Amino acid sequence: MQGKVAIVTGAAGGFGRVLVCALLEQGASVAALDVSEPGLAQLRASLPGYDDRLLCAVTDIADYRACERAATDTAARFGGVHILINNGALGLNVLREDCMDNLVGIRELTPEIWNRFIAVNLTGAWNMTRVCIEPMLAQRWGRIIDVTTSFFTMLRGSFHPYGPSKAGMEAMAAGHAKEFAGTGVTVNVVVPGGPADTPMVPSSSSFKRENLIPPSAMVAPIVWLCSEAANDVTGNRYVAAQWDPRAPQQEVEQRCRAPIAWPQLAQSPVWPGGKPAE
Repeated sequence: MQGKVAIVTGAAGGFGRVLVCALLEQGASVAALDVSEPGLAQLRASLPGYDDRLLCAVTDIADYRACERAATDTAARFGGVHILINNGALGLNVLREDCMDNLVGIRELTPEIWNRFIAVNLTGAWNMTRVCIEPMLAQRWGRIIDVTTSFFTMLRGSFHPYGPSKAGMEAMAAGHAKEFAGTGVTVNVVVPGGPADTPMVPSSSSFKRENLIPPSAMVAPIVWLCSEAANDVTGNRYVAAQWDPRAPQQEVEQRCRAPIAWPQLAQSPVWPGGKPAE
């Protein structure tokens, strides 16, 4: 990835931290965005050898103007934007520590909580895509990777607003993959596949940490999707826990690949003239 510039949101969290490290190791320059200033300070301190290729910026992705500033500053510092990893999100752990064992019902939510989750988890990804798409289209090369969640989690009872916000993100990714098809900009989804060993699963939960998916599982599929080998790969979702980095990448990619979202449900709309154009 020499010469490539990546933006990673949620960079101070479990997935974000390992992705920033992996992209730097692959030779990319990285803008690490997060709302946590202490978290970004810790990230920077853990990567002392990358000052020339690492930009840490406190950014609330729910704020479109903040996203614009982050994209502009990234391009000014590193000369462009090639890769966007929409990883930043709120989990139910921000409501209370026992959210995985004592699920969150609708009466516990407020409109403010609902709106904040949608603003970060869904609108935040749209904001970042919107501010990065122009340079990607202009150079006819770009990678957009959206981190969503398992379909089980999207549809789970008492798992709002997290589940619906990620379902919306998945649908958005499917639409963007079609919109940008043939432009050189690809859009794919990567999910861990189940509960992961990140702060979104509080340490007080009943899960044994050794049974959780390690954040490092996200690295291999995302690094592959950012490579030249994936130039024509778009509109797919990958389950990171099923990706075996020891196997040949082409073989494991085909085994882990599925379409984004639910295209099989969209084949027979009641539509004037039969079916809308893609």
